[in-house]
Amino acid sequence: MAIIRIDAGSNERPSADVVGSKAANLARMATLGLPVPPAFVLPVSLCAAVVNGDPAAKQQVTKGLHEGIAFLESALGRRFGDRREPLLVSVRSGAARSMPGMLATVLDVGCGAAAVHGLVRMTGDPRFAWDCRRRFLESYGETVLGIDKALFAQSRAAALAREDAADERAVDSAGVEQLAFAYQQLIEDAGELVPENCFEQLEEAAHAVYRSWMSARAVAYRKLQHFDDLQGTAVTVQAMVFGNGGGISGAGVAFSRDPSTGAARPIIDVMFDSQGEDIVSGGYTPETEAAIEQSLPAVAVQLRETLSRLEREFADVQDVEFTIQDGSLWILQTRAVKRTPLAALRFAIDLVKERQITEAEALKRLDGIDLGALVRERLIDCGTPAARGTGAAAGIAVGCAAFDSDSAERLAARGHPVILMRPDTTTADVKGFAAAVGVITAAGGRTAHAALVARQMGKPCVVGCGALSVNVAAHSAQLNGHALKEGDWLTIDGEAGTIHFGRCQVTEERPLAELGEVAHWREAARKLEKDP
Repeated sequence: MAIIRIDAGSNERPSADVVGSKAANLARMATLGLPVPPAFVLPVSLCAAVVNGDPAAKQQVTKGLHEGIAFLESALGRRFGDRREPLLVSVRSGAARSMPGMLATVLDVGCGAAAVHGLVRMTGDPRFAWDCRRRFLESYGETVLGIDKALFAQSRAAALAREDAADERAVDSAGVEQLAFAYQQLIEDAGELVPENCFEQLEEAAHAVYRSWMSARAVAYRKLQHFDDLQGTAVTVQAMVFGNGGGISGAGVAFSRDPSTGAARPIIDVMFDSQGEDIVSGGYTPETEAAIEQSLPAVAVQLRETLSRLEREFADVQDVEFTIQDGSLWILQTRAVKRTPLAALRFAIDLVKERQITEAEALKRLDGIDLGALVRERLIDCGTPAARGTGAAAGIAVGCAAFDSDSAERLAARGHPVILMRPDTTTADVKGFAAAVGVITAAGGRTAHAALVARQMGKPCVVGCGALSVNVAAHSAQLNGHALKEGDWLTIDGEAGTIHFGRCQVTEERPLAELGEVAHWREAARKLEKDP
């Protein structure tokens, strides 16, 4: 089996059916000369055999990983897991069609004890080195060993409480080192071990990514999206770039246009001194583009230019993941953005006017959307909102409160419209999203994976509501000091980001001008068919 290499010197554009859409788009960006970290790919074709435990497939994975690591070491001049100049890698999934947050990722692979010393030697920053170690242990422990993420969250919360810190970025080097050791102890107490051999780490991570194809949330998502024809996931192994190295490093997600409303303006979220999983997990509330403009204006300009270039290259609105390492921009992923039906209509019209796509292509992209049922909703006489967050998916939702996916499904089965209220956005809640008419979270941003899923499902969504505190175990919440129990009625405005108690009145209006434009395209297409 030959691996597929991705680096700046390659002109190959492999098929998404072979390497997954994520890797195919990485290769395409590399040929454009964009700053993409080098990577290699194990193909989709191995997925089923690995999941079924085929020994020959396992041997092919091992051979491909050794060949690929040799390529990365040669390209970067560093050695995998070395104690002097270590190479660390991410191990990522990627099906032929995007499944945001549904499959596995393992970050900082290769960060054993030797590599920690190597990172300190390379950077002179022990806090950064130990932060990579604790991130690796958490990622590996959850994804490969199957340890409950809640245990890591409890360990982290206890460490932050001792340090009186809001989050990990406020903890000093000694505190991060202690947290790494606490994670190591947690894993050992669970009867598991993390191998020090970095190739063992890599093999186990690759197998875990392949196995994630059959995880409950991935299976549920494929069923909801009618992705029955997909054959599996590829495994992309990419050199790590680090957003957790201090104040001029960070990780973010950018949309080239607003996927909620369709407005022709970028939506950019960023977290400094962080890695990509922090922002897409939905567990934190990020900053906006203004933070990049203030701290790193040249990077802000480069990012905007990159968004425009990718939109032109792919002739569609893009969802881009990026890392800033020591003031330098790196692009880790691009894909077509998940959009609300109203945004899809607006994008189609604007891209035709800009001559990026034809009317025929625009009509094709609108297939599957019930344009006859498309409306813009707004609230009437709802008064002052009970609380505000960030609007992540436009629309109005009126429903009764539920605090976990099982409750949402149970209430929906009884015929009740449901507002799913969660501490943060997580793709593990995909079944709850499907059952709900709207979603509210206490933490998270517009660019978190679960917010993307809410938009794709057409569910109004408000994220990052700091006035919300959810007690999942007690099936209750506090919203601006007001107690909520399961079944209480709420109204949310997913564009304005507002939350109201009770059932508000809603009015609807049809986007007549936009629908008229589409009708004109269809009439022109009929005339062309009739008289070519």
